Amino acid sequence: MSNKKKTFRRIFTIVIDSLGIGAADDAAFYHDAGTDTLGHIAQHVPGLMIPNLRRLGLASLHPLDGITPAESPAGYFMALSEASRGKDTMTGHWEMMGLHITTPFQTFTETGFPQELIDELSARTGRTIIGNKSASGTAILDELAEEEIATGHMIVYTSADSVLQICGNEETFGLNELYRCCEIARELTMKDEWKVGRVIARPYVGKKRGEFVRTSNRHDYALKPYGRTVLDALKAAGLDVISVGKIHDIFDGEGITESNKSKSSVHGMEQTIETARRSFHGLCYVNLVDFDALWGHRRNVEGYAKELEKFDVKLGELLPLLTEADLLIITADHGNDPTHTGTDHTREKVPFLAFSPAFSGSGRLSDAPSFAVIGATIADNFGVAMPAGTIGYSILDLLE
Repeated sequence: MSNKKKTFRRIFTIVIDSLGIGAADDAAFYHDAGTDTLGHIAQHVPGLMIPNLRRLGLASLHPLDGITPAESPAGYFMALSEASRGKDTMTGHWEMMGLHITTPFQTFTETGFPQELIDELSARTGRTIIGNKSASGTAILDELAEEEIATGHMIVYTSADSVLQICGNEETFGLNELYRCCEIARELTMKDEWKVGRVIARPYVGKKRGEFVRTSNRHDYALKPYGRTVLDALKAAGLDVISVGKIHDIFDGEGITESNKSKSSVHGMEQTIETARRSFHGLCYVNLVDFDALWGHRRNVEGYAKELEKFDVKLGELLPLLTEADLLIITADHGNDPTHTGTDHTREKVPFLAFSPAFSGSGRLSDAPSFAVIGATIADNFGVAMPAGTIGYSILDLLE
């Protein structure tokens, strides 16, 4: 191994939202024993075509039915376990950037929101609330949007995530009114017993069942991270921190220097490819949410598999744009096994794939007990000190 540590001018960190690779050691505590998002997808969808992920070492890291491991993987790879309590998006991403979350965010999947919260939200907004249950965003529109349009009532619902979501028809409810109501909901859900990770405005258009479509005017009202993260340290050091997808929302804009909203995971990869075509110095941090939102929560194995194949095609377009000054990290924030019971995330280990044209070696690294190795490695690369109170250790010297 060389005594001189390689460093990179640009780092691309891509989070394939929910691509778990097998039950975590504590999965039984979360009722997730035996889960394996990626493995079960490969079992249920013969002929899964992910040649670029295979080349980077994914099939070498995790046995996949019908996919032989690459003879000479192009990158380094290992499995990461989550140190924090919980299995939601914010916990996973915050831990990646150094925060150790010991109190999980509140979820209301089984019961809906407490009546006290609903009553207060109704009084503060001046609207009768309908819904108040866990539901698919498209299904609840088909069920209740006609009533909302006719009466002015307000649809409030949740999901398997720590979220409170409010729907509003752009023509009859109005975007400004929807945002006002969400701001009130965010204020109310700062109480510990009601504290959700995000309040989400869900605008839609259409006039009758079967024609309702959610629009791109969604807005997330997230909690700010509990402490300074690696993103804050990078920004303070004058480095670029470019977010793609919902990264900006997950961190409530903290530590971000440029934000790019994505219409889909494919669009997110297209934005990442465009970013790779221009010069910057720092981090491009990407979340691709469709794997989770469209397929994992809906337990759609075939849809998840097709999304993986679409990603792999775009990955094949990104790889040739990377130079020896670039490092690519591909990972996930939790699992969401589409073959598991219920619709919740699953407590799983996640992949860590690292690639650079500068690598002279490749292969498996020792598994890590925290997602925070990602942020610590990024900070080490740019010579930035980890913020006080953060966790994680760098593996930069192993990426030779």
